[in-house]
Amino acid sequence: MKKALPFLSGLLGGALVAGVALLLGVGDGDERTITTVVRQAPLTAQTETAGDTSARPGDDEVLTAAEIYEQYAPGVVFIRAQIVGESESPFGLQPQQGEATGSGFVIDEDGDILTNAHVVDGAVKVTVQFDDDRTVDARIVGKDVSTDLALLRVDPDGLDLHPIPFGSSKDLKVGDPVLAIGNPFGLDRTLTTGVVSALQRQITAPNGFAIRDVIQTDAAINPGNSGGPLLDAAGHVIGINSQIATSGGGNVGIGFAVPIETAQEVLPALKQGKPVERAYLGVSSRTIDGSLAGAGLPVKRGALIQTVEQGSAADKAGLRAGGISAQLATGESVQLGGDIIVAIDGKEITSSDEVAEAISARKPGDKVKITFVRDGVRKTVEATLGNRPDSG
Repeated sequence: MKKALPFLSGLLGGALVAGVALLLGVGDGDERTITTVVRQAPLTAQTETAGDTSARPGDDEVLTAAEIYEQYAPGVVFIRAQIVGESESPFGLQPQQGEATGSGFVIDEDGDILTNAHVVDGAVKVTVQFDDDRTVDARIVGKDVSTDLALLRVDPDGLDLHPIPFGSSKDLKVGDPVLAIGNPFGLDRTLTTGVVSALQRQITAPNGFAIRDVIQTDAAINPGNSGGPLLDAAGHVIGINSQIATSGGGNVGIGFAVPIETAQEVLPALKQGKPVERAYLGVSSRTIDGSLAGAGLPVKRGALIQTVEQGSAADKAGLRAGGISAQLATGESVQLGGDIIVAIDGKEITSSDEVAEAISARKPGDKVKITFVRDGVRKTVEATLGNRPDSG
């Protein structure tokens, strides 16, 4: 089972109220320096060899980092969100105010701006600053916390908008060049470059559910980059920068971007201000792997049910969770004795991820046939999928 990485909203979308002090190394001497100007090479995934006529998607429009920045940085905006919350005190709950800052990017001429949901979570007022330093009020049109995405809208009248085109993450390969443009630590429209470090990563959304097929990059991403675009070598958006893994609060070369295809799936609902509905079975499970070899399970592959939510589709269908707690040699705790899901609608299931993928491909109200093994006996039940709750 893939382990979801912890959500780091405090690192990327948290309130950046304090000023940033920068120590610049400025010398006192009058030594002469020689500056050599070198033309940047285009951002290509690999060096072409003589006679190589193979082409990667977008090869005919591959640009340098400087060209991409000049063309598309004006489409990146600086978001400020006034946050109001509550904190405990000897006198009970007291209101607390702060400002969260982040990034976003224009997606059309209608004034729609895509960003992270955690950037504007709890906001009572949101403003957007454009590349000409003009600042306008923005409205939160829709949010989908399960994918950590939000759509803002500004009045386009009188604004010189620069929408950034969508690309595709489906053909990405590890090593492909990428660029991030955002506002780390409040430093507007900062460009960083890197490569795709890994694909099909999994991170945790603010509501506890997993976001899958995430792009990992070593392009420097820091607090304030949240919601900004991750671009390919043609300057097209392939992801929305959302989280980082860090040991000290700053960039260590591991950043994560929600793929643009995920955004495209939820945008129709966000534009209408409607909640994004997702099918929900109501179980948590664990992949049967080598660490369970000595557990005496009746099958060698499948998804061992750990919990069944009361009143869920799984509960109504009669699926059962395990009630025997055990600790594996790895130190992991696991519940034994539960049903083992081995197929959904006739398709073999070999992992907990495959359970999640099978359910996510359905809609609330769909009926699915769940095949499972209980006490060594193979059984099949029909479950009517519900709506996924707001938190997991």
